[in-house]
Amino acid sequence: MKKQSNLYTILYIVVIVILVGAALAVTSMSLKDRQTENANADKMKQILASVHITVPEGEKVSDVFGRYITAQTVVNSEGQVIGEDAFAVNVQEQSKIKDVAKRSLPVYICNLGEKGTKYIIPVYGSGLWGPIWGYVAVDSDGSTVYGAFFAHQGETPGLGAEIEKPHFQKQFRDKHLFKDGRYLPIAVVKKGQQPANGEDYVDGISGGTITSKGVGAMLSDCLTPYKAYLESIKR
Repeated sequence: MKKQSNLYTILYIVVIVILVGAALAVTSMSLKDRQTENANADKMKQILASVHITVPEGEKVSDVFGRYITAQTVVNSEGQVIGEDAFAVNVQEQSKIKDVAKRSLPVYICNLGEKGTKYIIPVYGSGLWGPIWGYVAVDSDGSTVYGAFFAHQGETPGLGAEIEKPHFQKQFRDKHLFKDGRYLPIAVVKKGQQPANGEDYVDGISGGTITSKGVGAMLSDCLTPYKAYLESIKR
């Protein structure tokens, strides 16, 4: 076959594509376990961040996670336990289920010794440019927020991306999900304003209105299905 022919050129390109594709597939498969391990470690760090725990240098994330997260559970909107492996629940997929009665709701139970037991709830929603997510830790009274952690995929630096900064997240501490016997998810409002129905609130990000509204909507959509469960853990 002549190297200058069109057939030779086509066959050469096909062979190169197959070889490169095979090499990429092998590389992807060989790195899959490491990628999964890194993703799991990052998730563990975020869960721990909601209760103000950072992983000490030199320690394995999984060891620290196991030390503090003493139990996991999965409940439904009626507060009934339907599973034990909260880590395996895809919160993104569950948040898309409009009928909350059909959602699987993961909870991470954290033992902080003298500081008591905390119940960590994952949340997932939409910001201006992409997904936002986080974890809200609730005290054993089922109402008081002990801590919160939020992250994003592509919000604007200096604006919506500020939800991942401590100054925004610290506002949630000591806010309440129940007031006067009523369940009221925490509102995110423009600085200087207050919600009309009396729920606890935090100031939104200046210049990040859509992301701030996204956080508020995320909290309402993802925390509300836990109402029955939170009532059941009150002490």
